[in-house]
Amino acid sequence: MADLRDVAVIGCGCTKFGENFEWGVDDMLTMACFEAIEDAGIEPGEIQAGWIGMQYPFTGFSGATLSDAIKVYDIPITHVENYCVSGLDAFRNACLAVASEQYDIVIACGVEKITDQGGRGLPTSGMGHPVMMAGLTAPSAFGLAFTRHSLEFGTTKEHLAHVAVKNHRNGAANPKAHFRREVTIEQVLKAPPIAGPLGLLDCCPISDGSAAVIITRKDIAKKKRDDFVTIKGMGMSAYTNLMMYNKDFDYLAWRPTVKAAEAAYKMAGIKEPAKEIDLAECHDCFTITEILNVEDLGFCKKGEGGPATVEGRFNIDGEVAVNPSGGLKCFGHPIGATGIRMIYEVTKQLQGRADGMQREGAKVGLAHNLGGLGGIVCGIVILTNEN
Repeated sequence: MADLRDVAVIGCGCTKFGENFEWGVDDMLTMACFEAIEDAGIEPGEIQAGWIGMQYPFTGFSGATLSDAIKVYDIPITHVENYCVSGLDAFRNACLAVASEQYDIVIACGVEKITDQGGRGLPTSGMGHPVMMAGLTAPSAFGLAFTRHSLEFGTTKEHLAHVAVKNHRNGAANPKAHFRREVTIEQVLKAPPIAGPLGLLDCCPISDGSAAVIITRKDIAKKKRDDFVTIKGMGMSAYTNLMMYNKDFDYLAWRPTVKAAEAAYKMAGIKEPAKEIDLAECHDCFTITEILNVEDLGFCKKGEGGPATVEGRFNIDGEVAVNPSGGLKCFGHPIGATGIRMIYEVTKQLQGRADGMQREGAKVGLAHNLGGLGGIVCGIVILTNEN
């Protein structure tokens, strides 16, 4: 049986993210998947299995959503739904299948079509307990962490603004990002309020999009291309849907991130993340989320996320380039596509062919995908070009 570290990414594709009113689900899947297939140098008929991440039933119900888009029938295709981690979980399952030698070449993809639904924010009708979850939104849930973090460590709204400025600077250079404009500290601080301490420019946009990757084993990858990347570490953790009712939850850390990082670092043999990881696509659904994430991932000490961002430690040329693509803050968050889009970005960074900002000399990259209202599930994948 092969090892997970023998699993390789040989092709990747991604649509532009944004208000893609002119495209349907099939359109976006077709573009992303065939870009990945062409990038891998394979034919569609070589794909032996597929996994597709989607959260919402109005996007798609089953694996047939993928088979109908790319016209590859009669192979097993699995629909994966795991909150915002749906895409990364699809990738994880695909990697496990290849590592087990059940299949040689597979596809993992994600897609979401949200903007056609209208309304404000993510569609949440029918999600969760009708009383306990009533009125709870993503910005209100994540925004609670700022108040607690501020009281404990002195984190300020200016710290949040520096996250937005950094990610918009990166995203402005990326042709596939939803938002492609830089912002200033003043603009972030004066933006209209959304929920509690979070303003408009502290929140990622609602977007449509799709991304896909082709996965195989190292021995096969060597026959397809020289610059493939491989798995170095992987971890996933799920907590509880009702964190806000847990007396031990203090809003100072996203527990699933901590646990998933422990597993991924153990597998990768990483002891000092800030020194051993060159770049990270980090789940910045809100600016405060990124601050907690960089702490939970060990890129800085607890409480230092805000000051470290201000110091430039997470800039493209900093200690760890965090969200060189612009992150969710600029790409948006079509739920099922985001995790695969992160793998796409990390892969291309490690190959030295990023669409926008390039982290020079990158050898190890991390994709971090957090899901649920307040951080309920997390997936982490560490990739490397050191093969």
